[in-house]
Amino acid sequence: MFSGIIEGMGTVVSIVKDQENVHFTLNSEFTRALKIDQSLSHNGVCLTVVDIEGDNYTVTAIRETLLKTNLGLLEVGSKVNLERSMKMDGRLDGHIVQGHVDQTAICQAVAEADGSWYYTFAYTFDPEKARQGYMTVEKGSVTVNGVSLTVVNSQKDSFQVAIIPYTYHHTNFHTIRSGTVINLEFDIIGKYLSRLAEFSK
Repeated sequence: MFSGIIEGMGTVVSIVKDQENVHFTLNSEFTRALKIDQSLSHNGVCLTVVDIEGDNYTVTAIRETLLKTNLGLLEVGSKVNLERSMKMDGRLDGHIVQGHVDQTAICQAVAEADGSWYYTFAYTFDPEKARQGYMTVEKGSVTVNGVSLTVVNSQKDSFQVAIIPYTYHHTNFHTIRSGTVINLEFDIIGKYLSRLAEFSK
């Protein structure tokens, strides 16, 4: 489980295909603090550390993960948002994030606003999934590439987020342009509430 507060960015240094799996090797500033079998969020995707060598570590993504997230689009040199699993004795600065990406979305626009940035993201709307909580709500929480954010201008199949300079420079938001594919995880609390409402009918 994660909080959506990004600890740093990793750089992809190697991509190795192994049948339908892909092994990603990344360099990060806290690699030496990692352990084999540890869970680590990569652009919001929970992956397990399988190897560590110096300042580099390796994780493996299966075919389903590659199809449902933007990890299959990574290249050597790509910047990836990283977060280690949440400590249960600490403050929850973001919101509860599972590291289970629901679907991808596409950046439609980036607008600068007096030192901050507004990003507009569009995603495929599924009425059945929406009834189960796979949607955004105004001022609710959403996870974009692993970053915990507050929704503004929530629409049926799109939403906006406001990015402050710190987040812009310390996550891979500064690499997102119109057309960029991002990972999207809807709020787990909203999913549970929607499920309970369905059973209470």
